[in-house]
Formats: sequence, structure tokens, C-alpha cells
Amino acid sequence: MAASQRAQLEASNVRLVKDKVARWGITFGGGLVLIALLLIFFYLLYVVAPIFRSVSIDPMHNFALAGSGQTVALGMEEQSEIGFRFDDTGELTFFALKERIGTSWQPGDVLLQQQVASQPTAFTATQPQNKRYAYALAEGAVQVVEPKFRSRFEHGVRYTTPYIDPAEHPVIAIDPQQRTLVKLAYEYQGNSQLFAAVTDDQRVIVNLLQASRSFLTGTTELKPKFTELPLQGSVDDLLVTPDLRQVIVRQGNRLSIFSVSRTGTVTEQQTLTVDRRQFGPITSMSLLAGASSIMIGHDNGRITQWFEVATENGRQYKYIRQFQAGQSAIESIVSEFYRRTFYTISATGEVGVFHTTSEADLYFEKVGQLHAEHLVIDPRANTVLIESNNQLHTFELHNEHPEVTWSGLWQEVWYEGYPEPQYVWQSTSGSDAFEPKFSLVPISFGTIKAAAYAMIFAVPIGLAAAVYTAYFMSPRARKVVKPTVEIMEALPTVILGFLAGLWLAPIIEQYLPGFVATLILVPTSIIVVAALTSVLPKEWRNRCTDGRAAVILVPIVVVVGWLSFELSPWVEQTFFGGNVREYITNELGITFDQRNSLVVGIAMGFAVIPTIFSIAEDAIFSVPKHLSQGSLALGATTWQTLTKVVLLTASPGIFSAVMMGLGRAVGETMIVLMATGNTPILDWNIFEGMRTLSANIAIEMPESEVGSSHYRILFLAAFVLFIFTFAFNTLAELVRQRLRDKYSSM
Repeated sequence: MAASQRAQLEASNVRLVKDKVARWGITFGGGLVLIALLLIFFYLLYVVAPIFRSVSIDPMHNFALAGSGQTVALGMEEQSEIGFRFDDTGELTFFALKERIGTSWQPGDVLLQQQVASQPTAFTATQPQNKRYAYALAEGAVQVVEPKFRSRFEHGVRYTTPYIDPAEHPVIAIDPQQRTLVKLAYEYQGNSQLFAAVTDDQRVIVNLLQASRSFLTGTTELKPKFTELPLQGSVDDLLVTPDLRQVIVRQGNRLSIFSVSRTGTVTEQQTLTVDRRQFGPITSMSLLAGASSIMIGHDNGRITQWFEVATENGRQYKYIRQFQAGQSAIESIVSEFYRRTFYTISATGEVGVFHTTSEADLYFEKVGQLHAEHLVIDPRANTVLIESNNQLHTFELHNEHPEVTWSGLWQEVWYEGYPEPQYVWQSTSGSDAFEPKFSLVPISFGTIKAAAYAMIFAVPIGLAAAVYTAYFMSPRARKVVKPTVEIMEALPTVILGFLAGLWLAPIIEQYLPGFVATLILVPTSIIVVAALTSVLPKEWRNRCTDGRAAVILVPIVVVVGWLSFELSPWVEQTFFGGNVREYITNELGITFDQRNSLVVGIAMGFAVIPTIFSIAEDAIFSVPKHLSQGSLALGATTWQTLTKVVLLTASPGIFSAVMMGLGRAVGETMIVLMATGNTPILDWNIFEGMRTLSANIAIEMPESEVGSSHYRILFLAAFVLFIFTFAFNTLAELVRQRLRDKYSSM
């Protein structure tokens, strides 16, 4: 007896130890899961946070201005090691901006000084990315200058030296009448060059020089196409677009836009009058990067943006948005090389930094308490060179992500060339002049759209199958059906996506009437058969056990589906003129893509059904038998017992099943990647595709530059997806707990 008690006591102690180990192990594992989630959350925040940092400009060096004339332009090479300055006497000076290892260079040291033009009468510069400058000379001639830099590597160190090759750009005569040019604008594209100038008698001339290769000699010569514009009065500003297609002339608050054809013919396209009362007198004008927008500065510190929009009269410049840089006049506007960021200098010397796409006022103050007179940005937008009081000052610029603001991500933005503000995701292009479009709305909408169509397909099937299997099906059949459906969950989604994109999508396109008929007739036929069996004699009904009823329905479903597809060509020919896709597109005005939301919904539905079925089936089957048996004993029917007792008791589990399925659909990647066109559009049309957050990350992350705005916005998209699923799961858990508390007493 004593030995038996000792054995029982030892067994109890061992059990207690095992219970403690299991409890601590489960607690530790759950804690690790929470820690992992927190680490993911904070890592996403760590990557995303820099895109919302404010602009900072930090001083680096300052030195005396080299040269005797007045500055007309400043510039820097790509590495921000060498700067250059053009003055009004025609002298070009290169100087060091930084110390150089292995040399005695100090900031401000003159590296090269050369007279590139004699007694110039006007000066102009191309768009920053084209890196050319031009002086107007006597008798209507122009000297183009292109600062260049040579780089060599010695012992792993890069050495850059400036030079000029005058032979590359000989003097060009652009006015046949040899008048003095008092204003000048210039751009080039390939071997063609476009000049616009104002002569001393206030005439505006345009000369397009196109390269032509001689068939006999093989030499290239420039053939001019000279035009005098029909304008009267003084001219304040001239602009030429880099594509050599437009000349813009400003006279006070009136802008005359002229179109230049490929043959050199110049025609007036639009006369734009900027309202003085609304915007104020114009004091400066410049083209934004990409040259699609005109930025206009006013005497009240306002900067307005104008670009072409499609109208009834063709493409016309239209006011889009405005920015405010203090209250004093805007003396100059400087654009970055590639981004839609621009910088302003006001009459009181403040510097403003703005970005058009994001409509962001990023910075406005006196940099280093200096009265800025001239300003230039290096090609990488990392360094600012400012002239003030015969001194040059260099500053380190921190403005990595000006295109990212909450409004730009989540509100409509009026992009260049678009007829109205829109939600657009288009992150890259083959052109440096491209305006990135980073709206997260289309891809967030695509995520919801894909999940919604998948749930419309999966929830009815999954829950109906779970109810039938757990409540009506015989135990013997359940042992076969339940594992079979759960095994479907192990099928790789890449296989489902592959089958949906390459097999299912063409079938739906070819047999669309039959497919739609199948979705309607198969459930209808099941209901009709059930209604017919209900009126059969009781003896016959008793022979159809639960298992046999399911088997009887299988051939009916197969036959109805087969007939639907067999009759599809006849239906298409009879009611849709032989081509249902053209009928939908032309007659109904609905876009039809082969890989569309219907395909994605079905494919993702098959991926989600096992999750919903398994959890819901377990919840229904776990309802205590005494509840259903008591209900039946009190006279309730089987259906009443199911709806009033079983489903209510199992509702927390059923709700969890649906929410788990939704979470799976929201995070799905491979199916939407392969089975849809991945077009980020805002349209509920079931015959059009979409792009989801997860698919967008999978597509674009490999090609994004590490640390760029594009890269960090993709992480922001991942963060949005994380928060989205976290919020849904939290809501689901709260609802599940309330349902369990409500029905746990049954």
C-alpha cells in the first residue's frame, strides 16, 4: 500500500514538472513571436522614417569670389569637388570646392581661368542636365561653351581636372541681319540647336539649326531655319524647351507660347495672360526639370506652376498650383537636374526649397544668415553653392526625399500632362525627365479588391462545406473529405497562380458565357434537386443517407457544368454577335482584360477555402452534442437546431475562420502576381485587373535603388500591409471574444 502511494506521488510530481515545462515553453514561444512582430514593426519604421525628415542645409566652406565681373551663372561638377563661374565679361573660372588628397588644393583655389567670349551682350544657360552655356556676341553671333571634366585614377584615388575645348563649339551666326542681341535663350538636342533672341530693336528672332550630313563629302553642316516672331514691345524673359518644340516669350504678365515644328516652322500656339490681381506681377520665370512645367515667380513671394493640359483647343498651359516664399519678390528660380524640386531666391535674400509633385514647402529662410544673390545645386542635389557679398559659400544639403508627403501618398495629385488630379502609381520610366508617381491608393485599393473577390468566392463555399461536413455528413465520409480539403492548403500558391494565368484565364475568355452560367446554374441545380427530394416519398428519402446525398449531387454538378460550357458558343453567337469580349468592350463600354479580377478571385478563393473550411469545420464539430440533441429532443427540426443552436455556439470559430481567410487573401502574392495584369487602377470592374501591395513589393523591390525614395516607399507599403492585417486580426479577436462570451453559457 505504501509503495503504491509512493509511486502515485512520484507520478504526480513528474506530471507537475511536465506541466511546468510545457507552460514555460509555450509562454517563451509566444513571447518570441511577439518579439519577432515588434522587431518587424520597428524595422519597417526604421527604414521608412527618413522619408519624412525635414530639409537641412549645413555650412561647409566659404572663400572669396574669383574674377572681376558680375556673376551670370554658377555650376558644379557631379562630385561637387570643382565649381565654375561665368561672369558678364565672358570669363570662365574653375575653382576647387573641397580639399583633395595628394594635392595642395584648398577650397577657393583657382584651377583654370579662361576668356571664352569677347564683349558679350547677353548670356543664357540650357536646362541643368544639358550643361551648356551661351554668350551673345557682336553682329548677331553666339558662342556656346561647355565646361568639361576629365577623371583619372591613380592608386585607387580619383583625380578630376577641368578643361574647355573651343573647337567643339565654333561661333554661330543666328541673326542674318547681324543685329546686337540683348536677350538670349538656347537649347540643343542631339545635333540640332534652337536659339531664341531679342535684338536691340526689340525684335524676337528664332533660329533652328539642324544637322545635315552631305551625301558626297560625308561632312555635317548646320542648316538654319530663321524666323522673326510677330511680337511688339519690350521682352522680359525668353525660354526654349529642351525638346526644341517651344519658344516662350514673356512680356510683363503675358506669355506668348510658340510651337516649333521639325522643319523649323514657328506658329503661335497660345497667349497666356497671368492675372495681376490674382497672382501679382511676374518677376522671374524658369522651366522645371523635365521642361513640362513653367515656374513663374511674382513680386509678392508667390510661385505658380503651369503646364499643358488637354483641352478642346488642343494642349494648353493651365494654372495648376502655387507656393509661397515670404512676401518679397522672387528674383530667381533654380531647378534641380532631375527631380521636381526647385529653389528660389527672394529680394530679401532668403532661400526657399519646394517640390511640385508633393506640393511641399520644404524650407524657407536665410541660409547661414547670408543674403543670397546666386545659387546653384550640384547634379546629385547634395551640395548648394551660394554667392553673397563677393563670397562663395558651400553647404551640405540634406533633402533626400522631397517627393514624399502624406498628401502625395494618399490624396489626388495633379501630375504633369494629366487632365485632372488623379491617384497614380508609376514609380519608374526610361526617361530622366519622368515625374515619379507614388500614390499608395491604387495598390491599397487593389489589395482590397483582390481580397474582396476572393472572399466572395471562398466564404460561401468554405462555410457551406464546413457546415455540411461537420453537421450532416456521415463520420465515415468525414474522415475522407476533411483531410482531403485540408491537403489543398499545402498546394503552393505559385502553382495556383501559374494555372490561373496560363490555363484558367484563356478558358474564361473563350467560354465566358458558359463560365458565368456555371456559377449561376450549379448552385441553382443543387437547390432544385434538394427541393425535389423534399417532396419524394419518405421511404425514398430515408434511403438517401447523408453520404449518398452528396454522391448523388456529383453527377448533377458535372452534367450542369458540362452543358453550360457546351452551350457557351451557341449563347455567344446568338446573344452577343459571336464575340462576347467585343460586346462587353464596345456595347457596354466595360474594359475586358484576359487576366482579370474574376480569375484572381477564383484562384485566390481556392487558396483560401481550405483555411476557412478547416477552422470553421472544427468549430462546428466541437459544439457539444448535448446541445443539438437537447434541441432535437424538444421538437426542433434539424435545420432549426443548426441555425439556432449550433451556428450560434460555433460563431466565434466561424468568424475567426473568415478573418483568417481574409488575412490570407490580403497577404497573397504569387497568385495576384501571375494571374492579373498588375495594373494599378481604381476600378471595381470584375473584368479588369489590379495591383496589390504585396505584388507591387515583389515586382519592384529588386529593381529599386537601396535608400532611394522608391525603395523606402515600398517598405512603407509593407508597413501599410502589416498595419492592415494587424488591425483586421485585432478586430477579429475582439469580435470573437465578445461572441464567445455571449454564447459560452449555452
